[in-house]
Amino acid sequence: MTQPSADFRTEKDSLGQVQVPGDALYGAQTQRAVLNFPISGLRPWRAFIWSMAVIKQAAADVHKDLGLLDPAVADAIHQAAAEVIRGDWDAQFVVDPFQAGAGTSHNMNTNEVIANRATQLTGGELGQYRVHPNDHVNMSQSTNDTIPTAIRLGCLWRLDELLDSARRLADALQDKAVEFDDIVKSGRTHLQDAVPVRLGQEFGAYATAVRRDSHRIQRAAEGLRRLGIGGTATGSGLNAHPEYHSRMVRRISEITGLELYPSDNLFESMQSMADAADFSASLRTLAITLTRIANDFRLLASGPATGLDELRLPPVQPGSSIMPGKVNPVLAEMLNMSMFHVMGCDLTVSLASQAGQLELNVMMPIIAHNLFEMMQVMIGAIQAFTDKCVRGLQANREKAEGWLEKNAILVTALNPLIGYSAGAALVKEALQRNLTVREVAVEKAGQGLLKHRDSDEPVHAEEILRTLQNLRSLTEGGIFGSS
Repeated sequence: MTQPSADFRTEKDSLGQVQVPGDALYGAQTQRAVLNFPISGLRPWRAFIWSMAVIKQAAADVHKDLGLLDPAVADAIHQAAAEVIRGDWDAQFVVDPFQAGAGTSHNMNTNEVIANRATQLTGGELGQYRVHPNDHVNMSQSTNDTIPTAIRLGCLWRLDELLDSARRLADALQDKAVEFDDIVKSGRTHLQDAVPVRLGQEFGAYATAVRRDSHRIQRAAEGLRRLGIGGTATGSGLNAHPEYHSRMVRRISEITGLELYPSDNLFESMQSMADAADFSASLRTLAITLTRIANDFRLLASGPATGLDELRLPPVQPGSSIMPGKVNPVLAEMLNMSMFHVMGCDLTVSLASQAGQLELNVMMPIIAHNLFEMMQVMIGAIQAFTDKCVRGLQANREKAEGWLEKNAILVTALNPLIGYSAGAALVKEALQRNLTVREVAVEKAGQGLLKHRDSDEPVHAEEILRTLQNLRSLTEGGIFGSS
């Protein structure tokens, strides 16, 4: 335990005396948590601080309206919570995310900061607790219903920001789909040559995938709107006014502007973190899509001299400390790393969500931390990738069309004319002779060696050329699809 000094004040809790930094708004239980959990050096995300303060402010307002809390005390709590909501006291939230189960330490950190600040507002001194952290700030609450409610609120608080970043990315990808739509290139499956596609079609598919993942996130977020505040310790609502739950949901909605609903089963809301896991999984799905897109960007931009070189990514920084002139796909690499981290956070949320037992999930602090971190990383990574990479993308038309000209799988367009087996033979010969399939097919037709698929009639060279002359037409409709 820290030794007393002029820089500390003595506070007392149920376990005895504790030395707390003299100017700290937090108190004894927070200080115990700081000493007990020096784990990561991390602090709570702003979303967690904000959402807990919203709950405390709403509770003070509801209790004042119900006549259960002295108006002066309630008003002081309201003002102190408003300052926390505004971000004035973020430095006072000091408990490591890896802490006591359920989140009691974070709840008490919030209670003590608001109680001490409210005490100051009523003319008292730090540690005097004219406004008490448990009896007043935490009135009709427990960690067990405030923390899961705060998780839901914190995720919803940044939902629009996340969806907007995804929308901007999808729009930027769609803009590139339009810009690149007249570039016909070789499709690739299994990383091997395949039938033609337009570069615009590839980018249109990226844009659609991001939009669909955004819809998944919106759908999953609906489950977060059900609040279990008022369930207190187990779901029975012990020590809470009968109207407290419904009034709290209404008041929190008024404070935040969020559309929120009362829980239809407070016991389920205390036991289950399935809504959080569902939301996390929707973020993971977007992370998977973004990883795939980043991988494609890196592959399509590979080279330039010895790779595909169909895309040119904006050169935002030198790529090597030893190789002059080297430029790397750093924004795509950043997106990969960011999404790997997001997927790791989702695994933590998944494991922690299933670790609940009986009436409570005690792993909520790490669920909260990882969900808020996922959103922070996703928003920042998507915005940087959109603004610094996608918007500045350029296509290398010459290289893309050059690869296509060499692609023997163009023979697929001749299938209706000469049949699959004859086409396969053309591909084999073209590769062996290092010629294009067009050259081999025209040569064979000129020699009378190609027959129509359903007859013994010879295929003329003009028919081959007519079929292959417009590569763009090969990407319109049918099996190739359109953008």
